Amino acid sequence: MDLGPLKPVPNRLAGATSPYLRQHAHNPVDWHPWGEEAFARARAEDKPIFLSIGYATCHWCHVMARASFENPAIAEQLNRDFVAIKVDREERPDVDRVYMNYVQSLTGHGGWPLSAFLTPDLKPFYGGTYFPPEDRLGRPGFASLLRTLADSWRRDRPRLLQDSDRVIESLAQSRAATATASNGSDPTRAIFDSASDAFEKGFHALYQGFDRDHGGFGGAPKFPRGSNLNFLLRCAALQGLSSEAGQEAVNLCGYTLQQMAGGGIHDHVGGGFHRYSVDAEWFLPHFEKMLYDQAQIAVNAIETWQATKDERMAWLARDIFDYVLREMTGPGGGFYSAEDADSDVPGLGHAEGAFYVWTAEEISAALPPEQAALVIRHFGVRPEGNVPEERDPFKEFTGKNVLVQTASLGDTAAALGISPPVASDRLVAALERLRAVRAARPRPLRDDKVIAAWNGMMISALARGASAPSEALADQRARLRAAAVRAAEFLGQELWDESTGDLYRSWCGQRGTARGFAEDYASVIQGLLDLYEATFEVRWLQWADRLQDRMDVLFYDELNGGYFSSAAGATDIIVRIKDDYDGAEPTASSVAAMNLFRLATMLGGGDARRARALRTLEAFRTRWSEFPQALPQMLCSIELALGAPRQVVLAGAPGTAEFVALAEVLRERLGPYRAVVAADGGAGQAWLAERAPWIAEMRPVDGKATAYVCEDYRCQSPAISRDELARLLAV
Repeated sequence: MDLGPLKPVPNRLAGATSPYLRQHAHNPVDWHPWGEEAFARARAEDKPIFLSIGYATCHWCHVMARASFENPAIAEQLNRDFVAIKVDREERPDVDRVYMNYVQSLTGHGGWPLSAFLTPDLKPFYGGTYFPPEDRLGRPGFASLLRTLADSWRRDRPRLLQDSDRVIESLAQSRAATATASNGSDPTRAIFDSASDAFEKGFHALYQGFDRDHGGFGGAPKFPRGSNLNFLLRCAALQGLSSEAGQEAVNLCGYTLQQMAGGGIHDHVGGGFHRYSVDAEWFLPHFEKMLYDQAQIAVNAIETWQATKDERMAWLARDIFDYVLREMTGPGGGFYSAEDADSDVPGLGHAEGAFYVWTAEEISAALPPEQAALVIRHFGVRPEGNVPEERDPFKEFTGKNVLVQTASLGDTAAALGISPPVASDRLVAALERLRAVRAARPRPLRDDKVIAAWNGMMISALARGASAPSEALADQRARLRAAAVRAAEFLGQELWDESTGDLYRSWCGQRGTARGFAEDYASVIQGLLDLYEATFEVRWLQWADRLQDRMDVLFYDELNGGYFSSAAGATDIIVRIKDDYDGAEPTASSVAAMNLFRLATMLGGGDARRARALRTLEAFRTRWSEFPQALPQMLCSIELALGAPRQVVLAGAPGTAEFVALAEVLRERLGPYRAVVAADGGAGQAWLAERAPWIAEMRPVDGKATAYVCEDYRCQSPAISRDELARLLAV
């Protein structure tokens, strides 16, 4: 009896919580997850380890999997000569960080998939990123590389081990060199001496690197690096929004966001932003979507609205929130990690961007003629497709169109002989219809893993959106606040062990095994602080307070300051690293420094936390003073290092119209940072007063919600009206 082709037997990855690992569960490769079982086998069999690191929505990870890991001959080589380990970088960023640093030092570049070859005691001796299966253009293919390294392991092992030891020693020394111990001197004085020059150098580096035509910084590929805009907006707040430097900083941010919003990197149909643009024009994106990008761009948009009152910025934030709440939110309230760039094309297999691109015929068939004419003109749709041949080397977009705004809506309306309001209504209706049509296509894979750090970022963004008194968000504020609360409650239930105080990294149907890393603690604490300031529910401040204590125990470098990514005592990490680059995500130390200053100001008696924040800044001072554009997020916290603590205490019942009116004054305009706490007359105020006794006596005046504006713990006369508070804040 013919049973047909046999399905591959699932390997050890079949039971993993990671969607990425489960993608490889039916490879013929004998994969192991990262852990002692794999390490012990490598030692027992005296074999090197092949380590493959990627993530579920990684395009080139898919390519290498199909070409090599599903290839029986290559799998046979791997299984015979190596112990193969697969790691989801999103579950184990600490492992990824170590070997990415190694590969970057070895080759000068990095990326995913990350391919590293290790000794049984986890020391790398060779590595790279994507390898094609066969030799190509003078470069070794993966099969040839496996043969060469297996032979070298047998015949020339002493040299491999010597090189490995040298690289690890160099890596450890370079990481330690980020610390600039203050040798007992006053860190505030040292930071003060360096800060002004660092801010000026950082601003000029961004100013000089700014793309005047298309916004953003540098050339292709172009990423939406949120920390750059955060830094520029802090510069504007410190210099004054009316100053020449302040206006220029805001203009750089506003123009960048406008160009991104009009480009192909923005999903005009479904909302949200793709990961990066392969060109300098924001035209052709790499189509995957990451949660951390949505969160950071939303915050950039909200702060730019605060600086300009340009409602387009608030609408941009709303666009992102609509996408995340519709497509990236789980039933329990946690936010999913990412959506893939690739999706199925019937009869053709996987193709990048297939879910998002359109032919002119598809648009005409999906829409009434007047809507189709508007979309075709507004987004530059062409019958032959609008992706230039030179940007489509694999011919994936022949005849297809990436929707890119080619003119303002006013210009489009004029060209079509209709009014702007009619054009706006018609465009909204057309995009809703296109979204419904697109939903019938095969969807990209969605990584439904909930990551603590990225959820912390999204909670922060939603809390900021819920607090912004803009017209575009007016009818959404309750929804955004509720979503942020629900997500925080999900993290508390699923990713926090209250008995130990430990945070866990991820959840996917169940809690993952990896405990949280420094960035998880830092981002969740930041989210909780912003959520407290949006709701004035003291439980979020209490949890942030406790998480900060636990983060300090696990990750703080008592000798040199700053935060290691991995916890002390981790046996499967050969080098503890302190990140010194605010890239797609800000470093844990950058976020933690701001959190520490905020907690010290909000809770009073924060000398120890303030000292820890200062030592964190001092630990990286060589880096941010010599190359400030490496740590723009860290520079944002220097404002709090050098200025006196500033608080606003709102006395009254949160949620009442008077209280909300005062709180809105604090959210209307971008300015110097102030911690905001509520003297609610109840349990919240009592808890705060235990830490900051001066809050105990703050009461509403004449029964009306009252604002106390304080600097260095000295308060001005209380304000009970919006105008009075606005005047005090302007002083």
